[in-house]
Amino acid sequence: MKDIAANLKQIKDELPASCTLVAVSKTKPAADIMTAYSQNHRDFGENKVQELTQKAEELPKDIRWHMIGHLQSNKVKYIAPFVYLIHGVDSLKLLREINKQGQKLNRVINCLLQIHIASEDSKFGFDEADLMEIIKSEEIKEFSFIKITGLMGMATLTKDEDKIRQEFKSLKRLFEAFKAFQSENFVMQTLSTGMSGDYKIALEENSNMIRVGSAIFGKRDY
Repeated sequence: MKDIAANLKQIKDELPASCTLVAVSKTKPAADIMTAYSQNHRDFGENKVQELTQKAEELPKDIRWHMIGHLQSNKVKYIAPFVYLIHGVDSLKLLREINKQGQKLNRVINCLLQIHIASEDSKFGFDEADLMEIIKSEEIKEFSFIKITGLMGMATLTKDEDKIRQEFKSLKRLFEAFKAFQSENFVMQTLSTGMSGDYKIALEENSNMIRVGSAIFGKRDY
């Protein structure tokens, strides 16, 4: 347990004040989360809806829960009442459902649009052309119960740091370009890139939200 606290402190000490650290607690027990919580950490990320809802019910209510995994439309209703930020919004269908559930609850739900920046086809996300079409559409302006607060992307899983850096740069370019389309429910504030293996590169490329799991909690149990 001491390692979790030490790891968390070490990473936080590396971060600029403007950067949010999401501690990725997927598969980890409540006791591990509470160790980080006892160090005044409040942002935790989960990638499965069932695990997220269970932990949200059991753990302190001031935790800010981040849904960081691929989210199916039919499961939005389970996390809509409490989720702090949905990271991986990757389709117009999902945006519609999040808005629908937000309307039922009279709650605005914060979202990040996931952009496909990696060379791996297995990763989800919009491509630039499709996203631009959605952003320019009239429909998105009518989504009163979502707030798109930025972009998220995952780099290719590779040891080639130049490749990772270029992928992060491409996301930053889109982030800056999309600021021209800002509206009440579309505000480019959060650039979420960087995980345990590449967050230091992400920070150098202006990420202001990183998602770190194994570097805090140790190797995961799958």
